[in-house]
Amino acid sequence: MTSTSESTGPKTFFPSKEFSQRAHIKSLGQYKQMYERSIKEPEAFWSEIAGEFYWKQRWAKVREFDFRDKIFVRWFAGAKTNITYNALDRHLETRGEQIAILWEGNDVGESRSRTYRQLHAEVCKFANVLTTFGVKKGDRVSIYMPMIPELAIAMLACARIGAIHSIIFGGFSPDSLGDRIVDSKSEVLITADGVMRGSKPIALKQNADEAMTLAERQGVRIRTCIVHRRLGEKTIPITMKPGRDQEWADVMRVASPQCEPEWMDAEDPLFMLYTSGSTGKPKGALHTVGGYMVHVAFTFRTIFDYHDGDIFWCTADIGWVTGHSYIVYGPLCCGATSLMFEGIPTFPDAGRFWDVVDKYKVTQFYTAPTAIRALMREGEGHVLKRDLSSLRLLGSVGEPINPEAWLWYHKFVGKERCPIVDTWWQTETGGILMSPLPGAIATKPGSATVPFFGVKPVLMDDKNNRIEGPGSGSLFIEEPWPGIMRTVYGQHQRFKDIYFTRCPGMYFTGDGCRRDEDGYYWITGRIDDVINVSGHRLGTAEVESALVSHAAVAEAAVVGFPHEIKGQGIYAYVTLKADQEYTDALKKVLIGHVRQEIGAFAAPDVIHWAPGLPKTRSGKIMRRILRKIAEGQSDQIGDVTTLADPSVVEHLVKTK
Repeated sequence: MTSTSESTGPKTFFPSKEFSQRAHIKSLGQYKQMYERSIKEPEAFWSEIAGEFYWKQRWAKVREFDFRDKIFVRWFAGAKTNITYNALDRHLETRGEQIAILWEGNDVGESRSRTYRQLHAEVCKFANVLTTFGVKKGDRVSIYMPMIPELAIAMLACARIGAIHSIIFGGFSPDSLGDRIVDSKSEVLITADGVMRGSKPIALKQNADEAMTLAERQGVRIRTCIVHRRLGEKTIPITMKPGRDQEWADVMRVASPQCEPEWMDAEDPLFMLYTSGSTGKPKGALHTVGGYMVHVAFTFRTIFDYHDGDIFWCTADIGWVTGHSYIVYGPLCCGATSLMFEGIPTFPDAGRFWDVVDKYKVTQFYTAPTAIRALMREGEGHVLKRDLSSLRLLGSVGEPINPEAWLWYHKFVGKERCPIVDTWWQTETGGILMSPLPGAIATKPGSATVPFFGVKPVLMDDKNNRIEGPGSGSLFIEEPWPGIMRTVYGQHQRFKDIYFTRCPGMYFTGDGCRRDEDGYYWITGRIDDVINVSGHRLGTAEVESALVSHAAVAEAAVVGFPHEIKGQGIYAYVTLKADQEYTDALKKVLIGHVRQEIGAFAAPDVIHWAPGLPKTRSGKIMRRILRKIAEGQSDQIGDVTTLADPSVVEHLVKTK
């Protein structure tokens, strides 16, 4: 159903007529008209979008900002609302019995669901629990939980009463959790006894106990820790400290299901989420209520083309921003049915994702290129055995998707009929900033295509000169969009230094980007992932794509390392497909393949066979570890406890 065209550039895939006719944004002309208005008349444009939500009090001004001096952003200032009222209460009359959250557990056959009415009642109950323990507007609450409905309930309950939630991914070590508790000065922690990750138990409460001890040594004491029994005493025994530790079931049993929302100013903080800092110290990206709500709901509805009756599945963990925005807040504010998944894509086998799609008749599926490549490595058999006919749209998030993986995704998962929205955004941006609109924008494998409404991308060269037309450079954004973070929690100068000093007056994304002759944007990876080889600036993503385009390769990760002649050399970690053999002869073939795909200057100096790559449990490749190994600094690798399989690092060090 999707027509394709090959001109001088990459293959282009056009939306089908059937998809476009039903889509919220139906044509390129409609997109252009809306985009132009969003840039020329941002106040009028966003005022109209915001008008679709419930506001207890309307805003005095749509936006105010300063990207040069004090650095501030305000959207809908003076307005009062509550994001949980928009995500829950306003749907009760029309869709109270509709399922809000579908939940699929780690083990096959384990599932639960919550209607909007049920979710509303549980959120109100837990909001009352928090209030009972002294939590009030502006307090920080740390949440360290598995992917279970109670995680969504906890974060929504915080938002209900105006507390700021800080969700820490359940794969983080006690040290990492402790650091985040200290930085946020949380006095309340919500956790669980543990969780099964595939066949492996993770002791969350034990980690939390250690983290609370570490935090107290630094002067921050958790006075209340609420523990949900996910696994039960027989699986992971836990210690409950009297006076501090509370059983989730006990405190919920006596709580009232009625709780009036705290009416928040649009610029009041909603949540903080820690993202990696270049100094190694995490930074707490702070997001506020009104602008974030409008941005994530609007992007969700238009980019994923959500319609009543659809089943939307974002495979991310809520511990990352993707889960905040596109499992919980975006879908619920649109009255959607959102699927939460606790497990991993390869347990009990590599067909688990497709089993879940088949079981729940998922219509929109949003996942990471890492997951796509991992499943691609296992071959098409698992996909072909399942019924994926319910799917009508696919999405990609987290890093640039290489064309080879895009085409596999399109052919085998989407059956060549589902548009793919390759989305680019960051923790700091709150929501998607670049993506095809599936009924309107033709796609090119590997390209994030066009900016979303209100987003003004600018490419700059190394001397801070604007690049007009086609070209490659650093990606900046002029003017704020509603979902942009407002500060680094407790460190506004750091916020200014990181994002606004490189080119005053613009937000620095930290990413490299290429714009082609059609005005399409191609994210080439982090600026610090750019290798300077004999004066050639080369994005690591480009070399990775070239390697993965070879039929034998499942995945590749490329880093720079010191080279006495070139300045920097190219060090490639390569994972082969399951049926391939790791040989020196194949290394030579792959080096020649990259020469042919990109040029001689891009040929890897080293190919290191990597049957496994160091990844977090969410699938993110830990490139800092790969750099240390490539640079011969294996003794400086640091903490590997957040990895899904720490033994991978040991293997790579031994085989260097």
